[in-house]
Amino acid sequence: MARWTSLLFLLFCLSTSEGQEESQSIPIVYSTSDASINNVVQNPQTGRIYLGAENNIYQLDSSLQLEFRAETGPKQDARTCTPPASACQDTKLMSNLNKLLLVHPSNGSLIVCGSRYRGICSLLNLTNVEQQLYYSDNKGERTYVASIEDNVNVVGVMSTYLKDGHNFNVFLVGKGYGGLDSTKLISTRILQDYREWVVFESIIEASTVQTTPFVPKYLHDFRHAFKEDGFIYFVFSRTLDGSDNKNLTFISRLCEDDQHYYSHTELQLNCGQNNRYNKVQAAYVASPGKELARSMTESSRYGNVYPLNKVLFIVASPDDDDTDSALCMYPLSAVNEKLVDIISACYSDSGKISGQPAVDIPYSSRTDEFCTSNIAKDTLENFKCGADFLPSPLASKPQFALKSDAVVIKKGLLTAVAVAVENDHTIAFLGNNQGEVFKVHLTTNPDVYSKTPGDTMGEKVNKNLFFDLGYDHLYITTETKIIKVPVQTCHLKTDCQSCVELKDPYCGWCVLEGRCTRRSECRRAEEKNGWLWSPRQQCVKIVSFSPLNLSCKKTQKVKINIPSLPSIGVSDRLRCDFQSFHSDGTMSVSGQVSCDLPHPSAIPPTPEHQDFVAVPVKIFVNESVELATQEFKFYNCAATVRNAENIPCTSCVASLWGCQWNTYDHTCSDMDKDDNVVGPNIIKHRQEVNCPRFENPDPVLIPVGFKTRISFEGINLDLYQGRAFTIGTELGNMEEEVSSDVGQFYNFNGFNFSYDKLPETNVLFYVKDKESGKKMDSTLTVILYNCSMGREDCSLCKNADPKYKCVWCAERQACVFQKLCSERSESDNPYDTECPDPRIREIIPLFGPMLGGISITIRGSNLGVHKEDIKSITVAGEPCIHQEDKYSVSTSVVCEISPIDPQRQHSGQVEVEVNGGKRGTSSIYFTYRKPIPDSVKPDKGPKAGGTLITISGTHLNTGTKDDVQVTIGEVDCVVEQFGVEITCRTGEYRADKVPSDLLTVKVKYGKRTTESIPAAFQFVENPSVLGHYPRGSFVCGGRNIVVNGSGFDLIQTAIMKVKAHRDDLTGEPVFVEYIQKAHAKNDTVIQFSSPTVNRSHENQHLKTYIELDNWVKELKPFDYYPDPIFNELPKKVITEASIIIVTGRGFLKAMTAKEAQAFVGDVPCQVNTLQDDKLFLDPPSRTPRARSRRHRRDTHSEPLDLLIKFGNGEWVVGSVHYERKYEVPLYIIIPAVIVPMLLIIAISVYCYRRKSQQAEREYEKVKHQLENLEESVRDRCKKEFTDLMIEMEDHTNDLSEGRIPFLDYKTYTDRVFFLPSKDGANDVMITGKLDIPEARRATVTQALNQFSNLLNSKTFLINFIRTLEGSPDFNARAKVYVASLLTVALHGKLEYYTDIMRTLLLELMGEYVHSKNPKLMLRRSETVVERMLCNWMSICLYQFLKDSAGEPLYRLFRAIKHQIEKGPVDARVKKAKYTLNDTGLLGDDVEYSVLTLQVLVHGEGPDVTPVKVLNCDTISQVKEKIIEQVYKNLPYSLRPKVDSVTLEWRPGSTGQILSDLDLTSQKEGRWRRINTLAHYN
Repeated sequence: MARWTSLLFLLFCLSTSEGQEESQSIPIVYSTSDASINNVVQNPQTGRIYLGAENNIYQLDSSLQLEFRAETGPKQDARTCTPPASACQDTKLMSNLNKLLLVHPSNGSLIVCGSRYRGICSLLNLTNVEQQLYYSDNKGERTYVASIEDNVNVVGVMSTYLKDGHNFNVFLVGKGYGGLDSTKLISTRILQDYREWVVFESIIEASTVQTTPFVPKYLHDFRHAFKEDGFIYFVFSRTLDGSDNKNLTFISRLCEDDQHYYSHTELQLNCGQNNRYNKVQAAYVASPGKELARSMTESSRYGNVYPLNKVLFIVASPDDDDTDSALCMYPLSAVNEKLVDIISACYSDSGKISGQPAVDIPYSSRTDEFCTSNIAKDTLENFKCGADFLPSPLASKPQFALKSDAVVIKKGLLTAVAVAVENDHTIAFLGNNQGEVFKVHLTTNPDVYSKTPGDTMGEKVNKNLFFDLGYDHLYITTETKIIKVPVQTCHLKTDCQSCVELKDPYCGWCVLEGRCTRRSECRRAEEKNGWLWSPRQQCVKIVSFSPLNLSCKKTQKVKINIPSLPSIGVSDRLRCDFQSFHSDGTMSVSGQVSCDLPHPSAIPPTPEHQDFVAVPVKIFVNESVELATQEFKFYNCAATVRNAENIPCTSCVASLWGCQWNTYDHTCSDMDKDDNVVGPNIIKHRQEVNCPRFENPDPVLIPVGFKTRISFEGINLDLYQGRAFTIGTELGNMEEEVSSDVGQFYNFNGFNFSYDKLPETNVLFYVKDKESGKKMDSTLTVILYNCSMGREDCSLCKNADPKYKCVWCAERQACVFQKLCSERSESDNPYDTECPDPRIREIIPLFGPMLGGISITIRGSNLGVHKEDIKSITVAGEPCIHQEDKYSVSTSVVCEISPIDPQRQHSGQVEVEVNGGKRGTSSIYFTYRKPIPDSVKPDKGPKAGGTLITISGTHLNTGTKDDVQVTIGEVDCVVEQFGVEITCRTGEYRADKVPSDLLTVKVKYGKRTTESIPAAFQFVENPSVLGHYPRGSFVCGGRNIVVNGSGFDLIQTAIMKVKAHRDDLTGEPVFVEYIQKAHAKNDTVIQFSSPTVNRSHENQHLKTYIELDNWVKELKPFDYYPDPIFNELPKKVITEASIIIVTGRGFLKAMTAKEAQAFVGDVPCQVNTLQDDKLFLDPPSRTPRARSRRHRRDTHSEPLDLLIKFGNGEWVVGSVHYERKYEVPLYIIIPAVIVPMLLIIAISVYCYRRKSQQAEREYEKVKHQLENLEESVRDRCKKEFTDLMIEMEDHTNDLSEGRIPFLDYKTYTDRVFFLPSKDGANDVMITGKLDIPEARRATVTQALNQFSNLLNSKTFLINFIRTLEGSPDFNARAKVYVASLLTVALHGKLEYYTDIMRTLLLELMGEYVHSKNPKLMLRRSETVVERMLCNWMSICLYQFLKDSAGEPLYRLFRAIKHQIEKGPVDARVKKAKYTLNDTGLLGDDVEYSVLTLQVLVHGEGPDVTPVKVLNCDTISQVKEKIIEQVYKNLPYSLRPKVDSVTLEWRPGSTGQILSDLDLTSQKEGRWRRINTLAHYN
């Protein structure tokens, strides 16, 4: 009983362990749905996982099961809000993005910082995040930690702070710049209240790295923070000095006990050749392991690296290119050594290393020497953390950066890295932006050997990549999910070969347990060969057997040599399996395994066509564990003769096995070592030269149909003296007795063969011993040939090789063997036979150009034996030049036709004359004619080419396709079809002029004939693509892609092409293309269905192109996403009123609700709502049936497939039953429906008649109203048109009579050159009159003359301007004045002025290119030369404005002003009835009338000026119109202002002053109306 209990317990344990292994290999996923994950941390004590996501904090156990969730948003906030939010205005609900997440295990709290309320933090309970331990939003700016900007990264690390003898828990924060954030780049935050300090307050303030001015300038992007050996490190990228946007990777270091940040030192890290990978994406710190440390030390690039040292691993990419990225390694010892060098250089060596400046002071505008301290080098240890009198912060100059080669380079963007050590070997896990995580074995030659499992494809892996506490699993985080995957899946491989093919450093073959495991899981791994490491690619193998093989008729012990076999203990049992036979194995001292071979009866039969049988030998230990396997061969000598039945003796003794041949009984048998059977009849192994055989037949050539006597030689036939032999062949199954000849020669009469499949074939004769009927060795092979095959006429027959003796037999009209032609006597020479006249069967082509120059092919028979036999060829009476290199014996002649006289007959026969005066004339006529092309369609095409054009005309099919060449201008057009019309495809047009002139299309026939169609084709610009939508597709394809642009009408063939290319794990590039033609097109839109991409390529780099004829354009951006995943439908029954919900994930990546389709059976369902993980469907509109006929039975009982279609992809997500409501019987339905229907019809007819009569009356009434309206509109249009014509004429006359009020040149330049001044026109800058005392006037005048002379010196003037600009007091206003004064001074020497300006401009360009942003140049007048350029342009523009541009601009202005002032204009809001701006349209309907005022201006003479105004105009508006009319010839700046004139109304002898507001103004409550002319009647 106890024994059974133990066995059951063992089985239970085994099954439990297997279940655990299997469950560990399955990735565990936790998804946050739509909430994006920013940060993930792990509790180092409990293994719990905390996700910092948008608006939520998730607490998961180590198996990713949700324990608690704390909501952190959305919150009522505003970007400019200063907490608390209750005191802010204009707040709205805003998402709270997690910015920082830190575990503080000593007090059981989780530090959480978000993007709301200026980045304030809170403390949550580590055991239950739903419990908030601390939060306060009223402590002010000192507690603002994180950033409110989405794109600003924040990192942090826990530390301690010593003050007043107390150790405080703090955390250090590194944060980039946000416009409304705290300006502290690095800060130390306390976690408890202490005296004046409050929780989360920044307790270190006196630091250069917390000052405001530099922060926006350097664009910090923090990626990692960690603590090691008393130092705090930050890894980040930033620009170098704010003048260049290129990012560089830095690591900065602080002493942990530095309470002033004096020790802050930055070191630039260069990754890859020439620092190609200059922007860090993620970082990880780990020990390198023994093997990697050895490899790094041996490379001499990293210094001495030890296994327990720490190494910084980073993944980085080029700043502006994410096509590739790399992994680089930096030992912390090398980092610290470099940092010490920089600090020492600054403190002791004036900032120099080896005489070169190596130290920089970042974030400072200081230009003086800063490394001025001179500390003795032996006392530097006392200042390793800096001091208040020492410069800080420090940074390395670029040339002293720490450099590292790219260890691994991958296509695409690497975004995460984690590193683990297994068995002294180092494995890096690299995540990318496509959701892939690569496993890399870091050695001297790093190997990307695998990928981790898990469903993260298409989603970017974020930088939170880390292991569980046991380093058995890896946590992979993407934007919306976290996945726990095993670091290895060794146990999934069930044999050694597949285990070592993994090349996984985690895995190895546990030999004595027969499992693929980690080393720690193999009990006897420490024994020699007990665990075979996967990357070594080695398995336990059987190297050899002793004996190597054995006859299938024998048995014995076999010794098996297995060099890599582990030591077998006393308790271990070995067993050898030969299929069904088992024997115990023993292990010798030499390591060989001995086993009994099976009895011959247990050996499987020998297969046909083989002389051995291979039996697999398997070596087992402890019954069930297979150690090794190999095949052992049992040979069968009797089967060796099967390989070559015509040489049985030779195949027997020449075989691989020890076989011998018995000539008496013609048998092949085993040859035992102790076999003493000898004799002349026994031929031993490898003595095939002694085999009796027949060879050397004569003759070798045998004609068909003629019996030829054949002799041959017999060798080693001493034992066959007096024996008779027969000879035969399988061809015709013929046999004949052999006759003995002289000596060892034999002969037979031969056979009359019949064979007509090939001109010749090999025939093998066999020889038999007549007495026994057994075949003997024979190599008698002859060649059987047939003269008739391939020689259908006389010339071909005469061309045959003389050795065949083939002749043309006129009697039989065939080519036969010489002796088969009965008409030929023995004395006749077979080669003197004359062949018949040539015969012509075919001429290609039948038409040629009048000028000749093309080749024609003449086919027929008896066209000579040699090319020299052709004496002459004529075509339609004209000679044709023989092309000897294209001659085919007897059957084909090629010649080039000559020109023909146009006056002669153009058609005639072809005649060929051969040697001997024989002539052949064709019955077919050849015709000369003139091809006439006359039109080309289409007549336009893109310059990229690819347009298929069709040339029409007369006789175009002259010659052949090979004779015709088409060119368009200088562009070749490749002929694709040749016939009544010619089609060709245009090449690329490379000339600069586009569109081209109308080009001539030339069609060239042969060498001499060229026909042209002038001005027939034009190359135009290639089509332009402006955009496309949508911008993605699932790999199943079929999504409708719309491409917008122009010029598509010219395109004939439009295809969409997807190219898949990647570097697989072996580094070999793979390229595949998928193509789809456009299904709709017009001039501005082309529509494609996205091509279907093979799912094996869905994770590769796909590029999408459109090919429009020959023009290729890449669609960017366009992404392919993995197909969506659908869950099984839980609800199996649907009704007419139910909502169908389909769940899954990845729906929204490349599909919308309008594009998605759904079917229940054969009826479509309306897709109501589409979410990324849900699909809401309306039920079918009618009763569905099964889609296939064999399922169309009763829809009540048969389930119907629910089918979802996205493009070309179809997914059956489940089977449903459609339930209809109870159906009423037909005999009840019909009366119930028909009776009410008849009543309704009757009532409807009555109502219709009433309504129709009423509608008739209404129609007449409306018709009458419309006629009246039409008449009134017609009258109004006539009136408006008449008024418009009159106004246009008045306006034109008005402009013609008056002149355009241009400013004179001096006033124009004064206003452009000099800023407005309080002195106005009396400004000294304009008048040039200096207020100089009389006593000094002469001196000043002389000095100014001398200065004027100096200005004519280019060197002086340029240095003068440079000196002025170098002065800090030289402000912008002064620069304007200097530039303008120089312009005035040099106005008469514009060429000299232009030269000065050019020199200064070139200098300015150089400055912007090398030290500034070139895009900002000339944006503002920041320099003298920029203002000089502005003045120079103004001078050049004046005459142009006066002569050309000014008049039309002024006319346009006057016309617009006239149109607006025709109707009312609101004096306050400036809205008008007749404005051209719809937003300024006056909505109120104001009544008005036009008045003509007679205006008299005091002091301007007695002339009265008529002015048109509106009675609704305000007094100010009336004044403006009067000034406009009276002073229309003066420039606007010289006209009086509205406020400076008074308007007096004189209806009679008395006058009244009019104003906008006076005592008569109407009051409406608190408001007063502005007076109009109507107000004064």
